Amino acid sequence: VQLQASGGGLVLAGGSLRLSCALPGITLVDSIGWFRQVPGKEREAVACISSKSGSTYYSSAVKGRFTISKDTGKNTVYLQMDSLKPEDTAVYYCASAFYPPNPSNWADFDNWGQGTLVTVSS
Repeated sequence: VQLQASGGGLVLAGGSLRLSCALPGITLVDSIGWFRQVPGKEREAVACISSKSGSTYYSSAVKGRFTISKDTGKNTVYLQMDSLKPEDTAVYYCASAFYPPNPSNWADFDNWGQGTLVTVSS
């Protein structure tokens, strides 16, 4: 079963968006992460949350501006993105890891959603 990312769109610099990642029927995961990718560039880790402890990880590029959270009852993970910058423009993916991952290593995540495009205009 694939993760379902949504919530992307076009926003002005300084604005906010909230991305959602639904995990339908997916319960046995250690962590859920958000990654982003710009065409021609390497996939970049953004944030990660442990499904058990709730501990979080943020890349230095987004720390202090983005917040990852989870709603266990809805089996959904959110990425609140504030103070958006044009350099945040990318396709954002959510992914789950069955085993404890290195949150900055996309290869440790084994189930991926389809991606949602975020465009930040200046």
